Amino acid sequence: MTKEAVHEAPAQILDVRGLKCPLPVLKARKAIAGIPVGALLEVLATDPAAMLDFRHYARQSGHTLVAAEEGEVLRFLLRREAK
Repeated sequence: MTKEAVHEAPAQILDVRGLKCPLPVLKARKAIAGIPVGALLEVLATDPAAMLDFRHYARQSGHTLVAAEEGEVLRFLLRREAK
């Protein structure tokens, strides 16, 4: 996933900057359970491993990784899917 134009506001923003693997994904898993199906969770992270971790998490969880942006702060948009 790369940058994608998403004009929908996230239901929640999760700031996990400064946390190392596996904490960003573990906190995102807990946060996404608390938002409605179809809603977006925005995650802000600084751990370089998060780029691979969130792609893997999306595949394993069934949620959609709508966008993944690299930079000083990594930004992920996950859409909660029904299980």
